Amino acid sequence: MFEVRVTADFAAAHFLRDYNGKCENLHGHNYKVYAHVRGETLNEGGMLLDFTKLKSVLRTVIGKLDHTNLNDIEYFDQNPSAERIAVYIYENILNLLKKEGEDLSWKGGRGSAWLYAVDVFETDTSRARYMPHP
Repeated sequence: MFEVRVTADFAAAHFLRDYNGKCENLHGHNYKVYAHVRGETLNEGGMLLDFTKLKSVLRTVIGKLDHTNLNDIEYFDQNPSAERIAVYIYENILNLLKKEGEDLSWKGGRGSAWLYAVDVFETDTSRARYMPHP
C-alpha cells in the first residue's frame, strides 16, 4: 500500500452556533490541511499521484476559504466546525480532480488510488479528519 500526502494552510474566522463556550464568539485560526491519497498501484511514471497535481487542487479549494468568515459560506449552514471544513475540502478536491480526469473517489475509476482522508488542524494539537469509507 502506498500513501502520498500534501499540506497547505489558510487563515479564516468563524464562530460555532449551539456551542456553550468561548468558540460561540467570532475568532480565527491558521488552519493546516493534509490531503492523503492511498493505493496499491503506481502509474507509468512510478507515482501514485503527482504531488504537484494534488497540491494545486488542494490550494485551489482552500483559496476559496482563505481570509474569509467561514460562517458566510452557505455550505456550512452557519456552523463551520473543523469536521465540516474537512468534508467540504474533501468533496471539492474530488470534484476538481474529476474535472482533470482523475477519479479518486472511494473505489473510483482510477485503478486502486483514492482520496483516503482530509485532515484539518485548527491548532497544532486539534485535528478533525474526514474519511468517506471504513
